[in-house]
Amino acid sequence: MISKPLPVASEPANGAEQGKRRLPPWFRVPAPGNERYREIKALLRRERLHTVCEGARCPNIGECWGKHGTATFMILGKHCTRRCRFCAVEKGTPSIPDISEADSVARAVRSLGLRHVVITSVTRDDLPDGGAGAFAAVIHSVRAANEGVSIEVLIPDFRGDLELLNVVLKARPDVLNHNLETVRRLYTAARPQSDYERSLSVLRHASKQGCVTKTGIMVGLGERWDELEDLFADVARAGCSMMTIGQYLRPSEQHLPVDRFYTPDEFAMLRSSAEKAGVSHVESGPLVRSSYHAARQVKHATRER
Repeated sequence: MISKPLPVASEPANGAEQGKRRLPPWFRVPAPGNERYREIKALLRRERLHTVCEGARCPNIGECWGKHGTATFMILGKHCTRRCRFCAVEKGTPSIPDISEADSVARAVRSLGLRHVVITSVTRDDLPDGGAGAFAAVIHSVRAANEGVSIEVLIPDFRGDLELLNVVLKARPDVLNHNLETVRRLYTAARPQSDYERSLSVLRHASKQGCVTKTGIMVGLGERWDELEDLFADVARAGCSMMTIGQYLRPSEQHLPVDRFYTPDEFAMLRSSAEKAGVSHVESGPLVRSSYHAARQVKHATRER
């Protein structure tokens, strides 16, 4: 549990956990399904594109697709080579990369009239370049076909290989996002194939190359308040100017259980703490995910840069 006094007592999660018990009322969102939502879904199917919105079961899919007309494109297939114990993205044998995928994403961006695009991927440790070349190809294709669009990439760690990271950076994304996900102590349990310091090195290197950087975490896995404050300080020292903080929700009984649900007031405290540590733009709330209000964040951050 958090070691710092909080203004409202959070509802604890028990062993049976969410899915067999009611979520707190602040998690209720309208079911998706308006005309814009259906238009985006049909276009994605037509272009055979995947989104992390669907793959990770994002609770904001109705708002982002239906209200803002935004989606986070997930390239390099839908099967991840890592087995993080919090993530709903499918695990298994990955497909052969689709050489037409970059052009498909560019067409989708143009059809949707997007001004800010978020591109992510499953982790592809099976590929020699970890998928870095695919990220660069999508950035180039999207930019060539969509004048004035800003591009954010949410990348894996490329096993800490900074030369592979440079392949992405040379394509000049407007924002490079790499998620820390959780505090240092919980990496072994939550991300057994990843490393906290390695993820920080990705952010640090990209920041030193002049790229606007961003990261995200989820809370509710058993982290302490002092550990979160340490993480915020690490993020600021890495030169990262944007951050998202959201509630972990258990995708299934095979995933890690929720230790506690944070209240909206507690999320406001987390935002304040991250800003006090030196992170300029923080989105913090129960339903916040990596790409939530991404266009608004990048507008402020790039203006400052």
